[in-house]
Amino acid sequence: MAKESAALAVIIDDAGSAARTISNSIGSVDMATPRGVQDVTGVDKTSMERLLLLGDYSATFNGFFNDGSNDAHAVFKTVPSSSVTRTVSVAHSGQTLAVEALLTDYQLSRAQNGELTTTVPAVLQSGSDPTWS
Repeated sequence: MAKESAALAVIIDDAGSAARTISNSIGSVDMATPRGVQDVTGVDKTSMERLLLLGDYSATFNGFFNDGSNDAHAVFKTVPSSSVTRTVSVAHSGQTLAVEALLTDYQLSRAQNGELTTTVPAVLQSGSDPTWS
């Protein structure tokens, strides 16, 4: 089994649907692709019986404020004022997870030492299963 370091490419559409590679402005990302589960255990069973339900996707992109041309701030600054679906792609080692997502917040945090960081949550919008290619 091949093991690799975790260098990622993060590509997110801006509000005009232009894909922007903002990997240099992202310090960490948390992604989840959970499936719902329904308990369908009858009283005649001695162990749990379940059905897999719908798939979902969520992510949180934690980064650094970067207002360079076509960088993270250019992508995220329209989150509070636009209601557009964004293509969010994370790529690693020839594998890509691309989803149609809604960015739900653009949080800026200025620490006492002067660092300015960002947090951007994303959730699935399209109704299509998140699938690695």
